[in-house]
Amino acid sequence: MLGNSRVSFFSEYDIELMKYKVFTLLETRGFKMEHPQVLKLLDKAGAVVDLNTGIVRLPKSFIEEKLLLAPREFFIGARNKENRLKIPKADGTYHVRTGTGAQTIIDPETDEFRPVTLADVISLAGLADTLDHVDILSVPTPSDVPAQSADVHAVSAALQNIHKNVWIQPYSEKSVEYLTLLTQVASGGEQEIKENSAASIISCALSPLELKFMDAEIILQAAAKGLPIFACSLPSAGATAPITMPGVAILSAAETLSILITAQVINPGAPVIPTPLIYALDMASGRTMQSSAEAAQGGALVNQFIKRAFNLPTNATGCGCDSPWHDGQSMIERTIHTMLIGVSGVDVLGNCANLQVATTVSPVQLVIDDEMNGMVQKILSKPVVNEDTMAWDLLSQAEPGMQFLSCDHTFKHCREGFKPKAFTRMTGEAWSKQGKKDLLERARERYFLLLEKQRETTMSEDQIREMASIVKKADAAIIGS
Repeated sequence: MLGNSRVSFFSEYDIELMKYKVFTLLETRGFKMEHPQVLKLLDKAGAVVDLNTGIVRLPKSFIEEKLLLAPREFFIGARNKENRLKIPKADGTYHVRTGTGAQTIIDPETDEFRPVTLADVISLAGLADTLDHVDILSVPTPSDVPAQSADVHAVSAALQNIHKNVWIQPYSEKSVEYLTLLTQVASGGEQEIKENSAASIISCALSPLELKFMDAEIILQAAAKGLPIFACSLPSAGATAPITMPGVAILSAAETLSILITAQVINPGAPVIPTPLIYALDMASGRTMQSSAEAAQGGALVNQFIKRAFNLPTNATGCGCDSPWHDGQSMIERTIHTMLIGVSGVDVLGNCANLQVATTVSPVQLVIDDEMNGMVQKILSKPVVNEDTMAWDLLSQAEPGMQFLSCDHTFKHCREGFKPKAFTRMTGEAWSKQGKKDLLERARERYFLLLEKQRETTMSEDQIREMASIVKKADAAIIGS
């Protein structure tokens, strides 16, 4: 089974019962799709499709057949092949993704809220490129470019300024073509994108059980070109989904499977990662929460259900918070959430740098989240057990009062521990002498140091010109300018 779950929310009986309900829901209720071309492909492949209503029903045998085609192990590419990500991760932990779509940024220099700009996208890409525990960049939404094609402008800028994977969230059906073309250019060409795509892409179900035209078009184009697809379900418990989390789990599994199976029909073997991003309605305020106790538990148990029931890799929200500020609440919420999702066995953990239910991004928070995820990954990594790590030679000769500091074994392994950069291990006296700087202050200082270390883009001038041309064509096609 993929992943290493350390916590169990369900018995085997629960898993089998809920799995049966998912099969039944997709076979009897099905899902609605608005894309005639994809509907015909599903119909031809053996799904039960009503071409008039757009309702697609998937027989259990059809689901099981297509599930066999979905790879359980694959790579998520990157412009620098050294940054390719193995799914599942070799050490049994997870890869880290930033959050997508935020329109507001907390300015690192002024500490004020302001709209995101294209320069912020470029800076964030460069920052993510330097951080050890950030693997995938999801881009925020810049305000100083045309709103209708902001996704195209942002993705183009991100691809040019990072050597890691870029996670694409299209904003309209018209932009999908240009976003995949940008990825093709950044990857090096039509064949290269299939072997090592510089970007991955998200297709979102509209809860409950609907796929809009744009998201079906994403599946069609991404599966054909070879982009890894994050099959996303965004239920809000008590609003667009049942208020009880087992019900949310059934709905979210059905929605992510509908995307995965559609991708396998279009391109058998297409890499797809079910992505249950679970929210919960706060009944007191009417606001949707991402890191409430209910949402955090829901994300962990839905992620675990999909992994155990269908043996598929998963991506789930971990970092992020409901607080609008990187305060104590933010740190507590994101730490609890990250650890809970981590122990549930997730393969990609998302929403680093995000605050206020993913509507605000903070580069300084990204520095903190990078370090926090490094610590969580260290905690969750599977230890190697052998004669050396058991230190058996030492222990078998140990004497009362013996110290191990000067042993060769200690010298051999002393550099394997996690080394914090923004977190402090100073004494109170030393900390006071250095100005009593708290974590946020130290992270801000580290942020400005990292800005100086950002690498120049390795993209060729020809690629940059071609991408500029694609953005210009996208503007003309999408907004007519």
